[in-house]
Amino acid sequence: MILIGQYDSSYVRRAAIAMRLYGLPFEHRPWSVFSEGEKVRAVNPLMRVPTLVLDDGDIVADSNSILDFLDGLVPAEKRLLPQDEPQRRRALKIMTFATGLADKGVSLFYEQHLHEAPSAYFVERCRAQIAAVLTALDADRAARPGAYWFGRITHADIAVACAWRHVGEAHPGLIDQAAYKALAAHCASMEALPVFKEISQPFIAPA
Repeated sequence: MILIGQYDSSYVRRAAIAMRLYGLPFEHRPWSVFSEGEKVRAVNPLMRVPTLVLDDGDIVADSNSILDFLDGLVPAEKRLLPQDEPQRRRALKIMTFATGLADKGVSLFYEQHLHEAPSAYFVERCRAQIAAVLTALDADRAARPGAYWFGRITHADIAVACAWRHVGEAHPGLIDQAAYKALAAHCASMEALPVFKEISQPFIAPA
């Protein structure tokens, strides 16, 4: 399989980390949708990363679909998403919040850096949404003792840590780590794991 996209994207990074944890071999092509957009478009008409190219040439075209596909390749007991309720539902909620955090971080960056006249209203709206989701994630993590959110590493742990790093690097000074102590500690412990150190890239601003 071939994974397309740069690891400074939280979406690409969480897919790659899942593949490593599952022991699934893959080739990595760190193509940028900005500087190498035509390469990406030739594979995925949405020009979106991550894109996963399967061995038969078919593609899986976004991060949520990729994780769902990968989960189907391993036995249920080894999946990075809890299979029993209510843990499954709770993990999906955390994953959704993390993905939303990443989405707002990307939207805010594009608004501030790719528009000649950024909308003050939209910028403030994104900042407020980021702060709200960080508060919710921090409160949820603080209520759950242990090294991981749900007792063992899951997609939720990975998604939160990847989004936290991406937003923090794309918007220096935006996140006050002291205001989100449980979340900051969680993400630091995840970044210390060998797989996070391996699948890693500092944020590169699109040009």
